[in-house]
Amino acid sequence: MTSILTNVAAMSALQTLRSINNSLETTQANVSSGYRVAEAKDNAAYWSIATTMRSDNQALSAVSDALGLGAAKVDTAYSAMDNAIDIVSEIKAKIVAATENGVDKTKIQNEISQLQKQLLSVAQSASFSGENWVAGNGTKSVVSSFVRGANGEVSVQTTDYELDDSSTGNVLFGMDGSGAIDTETGIIGTPNGTYGSIYSMDISEFSVEDLNATLTGVEAGLSALTKAASQLGSISTRIDLQDSFVSDLSDSIDSGVGRLVDANMEEESSKLTALQTQQQLAIQSLSIANSSAQNVLTLFQN
Repeated sequence: MTSILTNVAAMSALQTLRSINNSLETTQANVSSGYRVAEAKDNAAYWSIATTMRSDNQALSAVSDALGLGAAKVDTAYSAMDNAIDIVSEIKAKIVAATENGVDKTKIQNEISQLQKQLLSVAQSASFSGENWVAGNGTKSVVSSFVRGANGEVSVQTTDYELDDSSTGNVLFGMDGSGAIDTETGIIGTPNGTYGSIYSMDISEFSVEDLNATLTGVEAGLSALTKAASQLGSISTRIDLQDSFVSDLSDSIDSGVGRLVDANMEEESSKLTALQTQQQLAIQSLSIANSSAQNVLTLFQN
């Protein structure tokens, strides 16, 4: 039955066209944005996971920056400690030279005094971002990781480095209560035996026995400095490894989030072409359905 009041064919064609237009709109949005899950309404579960992981990735980026800052602090300290080893080795060589008969110990002491002043200068200069890891006491720390637990709790992990200002510790000098360098503490400043400390000793009037005792003390200081440099080198290696891990982890999170929410551009492109063709056919079908009602007029023509 043909009705001029109700065109069932046109209604069906219009419904099909409306469905195709909705799909086409979604596909065009996916192609233009690159996402198949751009908003919560697209897929609430995937959108929630992706949003949380993106937030964590931003935190990891901050951790990477903090690791860079920590690496700079440790590298500064290591450079200072390495330089101090060279200076103390030079002092050791001067003391050995002073054991020779007829050598003017006063002149050698003048050279040693300049080296001692340089040790203090190294300790004072080895500061980065307001922190000095070769002069002082207490605990220094650098951010190492951002962790999300199984229950959703988050925390920031740190790597700690305890400054020890004893003669066998890991700093050149300690610090007093006012924050000034204390030249009577640390590997260089702590008095040792009868000759004083590496920083304060004066060999001008030393006998051969005194010089031998001084050499023993300087050698102990060198051993402590080498150990301290080794500790700093180990921390530097750990920071480098952690920084590499954070970078890899960030890439993995990006990849995982992409698997959840990114659009497959090949698939979306094919779908877009197919939907555009379907749209044209649906428009043609609607046109045919609308024109069918006009055929009723032929019944009334002579």
